[in-house]
Amino acid sequence: MDKCRHPPGRVGVQDCHVELGQTEPQEEIGALMKWTLPIFLGLAIMLPGCQLIGGMMANARRNSTHQVQAEYEGLGGKSFAVLVSADRAIQGEHPGLVEHLTDRITERLSAASNKPCPSGVVPTGDVLQYQSRHPDWPSKPYDKLAEELGGVQRLLLVEVSEYRLNEPGNAYEWDGAATGSVRVVEVDSGSLDTFAFDKLVTVVYPGKKGVTSDQISRSAMTSMLALRFIDRASWNFYEHEEPVEPEY
Repeated sequence: MDKCRHPPGRVGVQDCHVELGQTEPQEEIGALMKWTLPIFLGLAIMLPGCQLIGGMMANARRNSTHQVQAEYEGLGGKSFAVLVSADRAIQGEHPGLVEHLTDRITERLSAASNKPCPSGVVPTGDVLQYQSRHPDWPSKPYDKLAEELGGVQRLLLVEVSEYRLNEPGNAYEWDGAATGSVRVVEVDSGSLDTFAFDKLVTVVYPGKKGVTSDQISRSAMTSMLALRFIDRASWNFYEHEEPVEPEY
């Protein structure tokens, strides 16, 4: 994906662009299953045993995807900025988490291939710099905040309330969980006292007991937990492919 461009030295909205021919991984998986599923089913019919047929069909279903519409379509044709926040305890234990979530969610939502497609975005670097220079930003009126971010029409606020890799008191087994609110303020609607979209996102990883650091490293745990949260936070805003039987 090409980075959007805007005049350097100031916070501002830039157009969204995408590299031609680039597709989402979910779309590639869906296209692959479209051609391979009939082959699997044909082989299953020729092989003896209902158990074998059922197993192959169940496996094909687990690896297939389906199209899911955007839950909130209000980013279409609008400019936006993503602002992520987390308390000091979470940031202290997971340095770089806020920056990572801001960057990846912004990247997902600014793709020109999205349906619906936004008209512009404030780059991650500008947002993070603004937050650093204005630590009181969460207390600012939304219209003032949007104005200082280049006059965006939508503010997408992500507040991480939980992000852990272990169950409290058990440092030996991985039991990751991430929870956060995802909210949208429609600045140009005049209704600044209510959220146009408000959803609580919760994901876990690995989702089973008995997994230790001998099996999954800490860096892999953090990456996978963040990825699942990014998916569930971003998928609300554009048409996408999801597994028929999702793990999270």
